[in-house]
Amino acid sequence: MNANSCSAELQLGRSAAKAAHYACLIGALVLAQAQSIAQSTAPRDLQIYWVDVEGGAATLVVSPSGESLLYDSGWEVGDRDAKRIAEAAKTAGLTKIDYFVLSHFHADHAGGIVALSKLLPIGRCFDRGDFIEPANQRWRDAYLSVCGSKRTILNAGDRIPLKGVQVDVVASNGMTISKPMAGGGPNSLCATAENKPKDVPETQLMVSALFTYGKFRFLDTADLDWEKEMELACPVNLVGHVTMWQTGRHGALDGAGAPGFLHAIAPQVVVVNNGPRKGLGGPSPGAQKAASIHYERIAKSPGIEGIWQGHLSLFDRDHNAVPDMIANLEDSDQCQGHWLKASITRDGRLTMTNGRNGFSRTYTVR
Repeated sequence: MNANSCSAELQLGRSAAKAAHYACLIGALVLAQAQSIAQSTAPRDLQIYWVDVEGGAATLVVSPSGESLLYDSGWEVGDRDAKRIAEAAKTAGLTKIDYFVLSHFHADHAGGIVALSKLLPIGRCFDRGDFIEPANQRWRDAYLSVCGSKRTILNAGDRIPLKGVQVDVVASNGMTISKPMAGGGPNSLCATAENKPKDVPETQLMVSALFTYGKFRFLDTADLDWEKEMELACPVNLVGHVTMWQTGRHGALDGAGAPGFLHAIAPQVVVVNNGPRKGLGGPSPGAQKAASIHYERIAKSPGIEGIWQGHLSLFDRDHNAVPDMIANLEDSDQCQGHWLKASITRDGRLTMTNGRNGFSRTYTVR
């Protein structure tokens, strides 16, 4: 073999190596693009974040379609709660809130809306109507300063148009739905169920909603009082069984969580959006201590599989969920504001995650 032939073979080898290298690069790029397309077209899960607003309410729902709904906005407290909501929205990949629902005009539900509107664009707004007690006028004014030109007043039986999730209003402005939803029907518990007198107007008038995604059903009654809960449960269970219930009144169940109602909806998982010294285990106004052990009532409800808390209740340290299922263990002055999150697949897997420690547990939706 002469020098010229050796040189030609060497050149040919180099060309083949370059061709193989380029082919490898092109293959990698095609694979990466295919994976990206697959990820973008893969079905998303329904996600729900319980933002820690320390005994207020701020529940962020992110539909598989990518649309978002925020249910209440926490306290005013400077911009603490607004920042926590905005941070949760960022974690969820959101740059705006498509729908905002205000359950009622109390400081712990309406207080954060003005500060939040300066951090995130807010689309359509929904509320329960115009009646207001003088003590709550400030919170109505705050809400209207943000939502006055884009609000819709909800009636029981209305549906909020969150794409990919069915959102049914089961109570609003003092009225409940008149016909049972899927799974509802006569309630045999009503004959012996305890009822209580009506509470203050705001707890009678608020927006309560049922979110449905496949078999998963999530009921948010906000601060609906005991008497109005019983209207949803007796003589006919108008809601049916639910997968998840966000406790009424942040878990302060002297005035909510009526057994006749709670046993009728039979939640599989319960989320308590309490604060360290607000909600779960707390006494009624003017009382020294709670009239009953609130946590036990939840734990004894039929079919319960998991109880998750926003905070360790410092009212009653002996009656709390296990620490792994509590997002925040400190008092307010040390609170880091960790969230709880639910991820729900279309085929009926519900995974709860604690933002503090990453602990998670998966349930099969019944």
